[in-house]
Amino acid sequence: MKWITAMALVWQYGEKSGYEAWKGLSWGMVPLLGGAFCACTWHFFYNSESLEVLVALQAMLTVIGNATMCYAAFRIYKSSEERS
Repeated sequence: MKWITAMALVWQYGEKSGYEAWKGLSWGMVPLLGGAFCACTWHFFYNSESLEVLVALQAMLTVIGNATMCYAAFRIYKSSEERS
């Protein structure tokens, strides 16, 4: 729930500040949210072997999420550089 709140706050900051690149950061956070849901689901079912695929899915979403957050941060940096 905290991550979703953080995503919403980042989005609102992008809208109110006029820095549209911040909205990209919010989108970049989505894969990490998916990875968190995978981990929570797997642990909720007591690490069931039948749900082992969720571990691999979580790892994949974490890598993708880290890459999208890195790219979004780069876009924020570039847009702030252009504004100054």
